Amino acid sequence: MSLSVRSLTVGYGRSTVLADFSLDVGTGEFVVVAGPSGCGKSTLLRAVAGLVPFGGSISVSGQPVDGPSRDRALVFQEDGLLPWRSALRNVELPLSLQGVPRAQRRALASSWLERVGLAGFEDYLPRELSGGMRQRVQLARTLAQQPSVVLMDEPFGALDAQTRASMQELVTEVLSGTTTLFVTHDVDEAVLLGDRVVVLGAGEVERRRDAILAAVRA
Repeated sequence: MSLSVRSLTVGYGRSTVLADFSLDVGTGEFVVVAGPSGCGKSTLLRAVAGLVPFGGSISVSGQPVDGPSRDRALVFQEDGLLPWRSALRNVELPLSLQGVPRAQRRALASSWLERVGLAGFEDYLPRELSGGMRQRVQLARTLAQQPSVVLMDEPFGALDAQTRASMQELVTEVLSGTTTLFVTHDVDEAVLLGDRVVVLGAGEVERRRDAILAAVRA
């Protein structure tokens, strides 16, 4: 599904974080929003997720965003796994809350854990998994819900370089064909992952990824 943001304005108290920002993400497109801390990247994702009030308009395939919905899923830097639930049961949790029958949600959870490379780790608790493995569980939990739009808020920022590279490769594979909005402050990551890169900062200028290095150095 496509995503359209028009004249988005978001503020906290007297501070305006985003002003008159517009963006289109085509169906199946992977768009990366890059920029320094505090430029409004995470605020953009929270607005699209329907978690903060905003001015302007946001729509998914023509349907207005007026609050949270299962068709938009947000992936955070912190994995948010419940420490007393196994990897499998963490992936199952949102499906259970949606009323998906036990056998169906278990099959979906197992399938997605396998797709993210965690077959055999279904019964492990979060404390028994590495940081990268926990992020894989979070990704499986997100995708098991079959969202139309995936929103990713610097999900690999706390990982070491080798694990980060592995997760970048995984995301490229499992999110192929899924409408995705990914934010990062890392220029190399933006260039590697994005079909298109948007640079937030002075002027909020949109750039193609082959021009991003020149854009951020300007």
